[in-house]
Amino acid sequence: MTVLPAGLAQVTLRRLIQYALLFALVVIAASGLSGLLDRLFTSGAVLASTDVAGLARSLAFTLIGGPLALLLWWFVWRRLDDEAERRSAGWGLYITAMYGVSLIIFTTSLLGMAASLIGRRDSDWAPALANAVVWAAIWAWHRWMWKHPRKPTVHLDDVRAVVGSVFGLLLGAGAGIAALSGLLDVAVRGFPLTVTVEPWWYPVLRSLVWAAGGTVVWWWHWFREGGRRFQTNLVDSIMIIVGVFAAGITALGGAGVVLFVFLRLAFDRDDPMNELLEPLAPAVAATLVGALVWRYHRTASIRRSPATMRASLLVTSAVALAASASGVGVVVNSLLAAAVSPLAGGATRTLLLGGISSLLVGGPVWWLAWNPRNQPQAAEAIPPGRRVYLIAFFGVSAVVALITLLVIGYRVFEFLLGDVTGGSLLDRIRAPFGLLVAAALVAGYHFALWRHDRALLAAAQPARKRTIEQLTLVMRQHADPEAVARGIAEATGGARVTVWLRADDGGPALPAAGADSVGAASQAPAETVGQVAAALDGVTAQHVLVLVGHGTLEVIPLHSPPK
Repeated sequence: MTVLPAGLAQVTLRRLIQYALLFALVVIAASGLSGLLDRLFTSGAVLASTDVAGLARSLAFTLIGGPLALLLWWFVWRRLDDEAERRSAGWGLYITAMYGVSLIIFTTSLLGMAASLIGRRDSDWAPALANAVVWAAIWAWHRWMWKHPRKPTVHLDDVRAVVGSVFGLLLGAGAGIAALSGLLDVAVRGFPLTVTVEPWWYPVLRSLVWAAGGTVVWWWHWFREGGRRFQTNLVDSIMIIVGVFAAGITALGGAGVVLFVFLRLAFDRDDPMNELLEPLAPAVAATLVGALVWRYHRTASIRRSPATMRASLLVTSAVALAASASGVGVVVNSLLAAAVSPLAGGATRTLLLGGISSLLVGGPVWWLAWNPRNQPQAAEAIPPGRRVYLIAFFGVSAVVALITLLVIGYRVFEFLLGDVTGGSLLDRIRAPFGLLVAAALVAGYHFALWRHDRALLAAAQPARKRTIEQLTLVMRQHADPEAVARGIAEATGGARVTVWLRADDGGPALPAAGADSVGAASQAPAETVGQVAAALDGVTAQHVLVLVGHGTLEVIPLHSPPK
């Protein structure tokens, strides 16, 4: 545990308190001011109306919290002439937190007000407009401090750009899926029942307003604020998590539902046509928008660094493999269901088509991303991160297999010990058994690849010829004799090493553990191993005795005594 000096601890505590207090005061003042603006927009000159308590709260927040916030900000702003204050983590965290909060509130309030005006004459637009005006001013204020030419922040610049771009991307993509889904649903199934209440294009236009606003926020922070130019691990990670992983799940999930609907139209038309086509429009919209977002970030990751490109490929492969494995499990489940209940054809057929659609969508994508026919055949061809990916997938699938095995065991004992009228044993275990088969296949495949890579890496290491079978080392007292034994065993090609500590060692005792002794203790084993390895160079014997004294080292080859 690191203990800060008294002066530094006091400065850190002072910054923590003042920035937390400034954040709270700004939020309080913004709440009061937005409440007053709401009354001004709706009540004109009559501010109190009947809500006296609400007006009193808004006045107190504004007239007390506002001046206190400005006073504390002026105190903080003067201190920022000191470079140490500008470089403090507290100032960067405050700017980032307030920038993100004000951006989200300002954007959602403005877009919500704009969407509510479409087709609704009696919409309550005043609270949203008041929030948008106040928080837009706070956002502009904090952006000005962020970009100030003489007092710029030097911490978390990439975090602010990432927060804005991720928020805009999620908002724009989600609203875009909703707008495209509404438009396609009308094209596929005709006009909805709500057309008697309002025209069908009103919900589509409202979603378009949200989609346009989210897209603008994303563009502003990704391009205008330079989010894409930050070469940091945070930006790379967010690109992979949001742009590749989340978008890939959305696209593959939507494509699986689209294929499932088409398969049902071809082989399972028991339900009414309107119900069969109901999930088609949202699935197509999710597929198109998810694929667009995934494609952009996939291309951007290629231009950034080889590590980011490899990570995007591994994440794409992981998403597709999860879809394929779930498809295999559902197919096994449906086949067992058909074997148990041949008369329940409709439900079993629907379940089977769902598994096939998931398998047909995830399988080709996994094949293209993972390319199983072109696996590394040499140690130098194994890319970084591949072994971590293999271990992670093997571990996760092994855990899933273990859990499903326990569930199967529970179902078996429940069937044997309980009432046998609750269904057949196969019907009880078919769902976890399908998941067990899929998890076992995934675990076995990745474990085999991991062993193959380990063999390649072991073959690439230089082989050490064992010239000594056993070595006995007699040495003075040492801080870590086990580390010395391991090092000598590795240097001699795997000899069995036994360490004896001399009882006649008259040297000074080892220093106590502390800051000055850590370096010496860590370097002493390596130094001793190097000296012994150099002395053993060219020595060939079944058993060797090595005596280490004060500045001396003696190597004695031994022969077995005659029998």
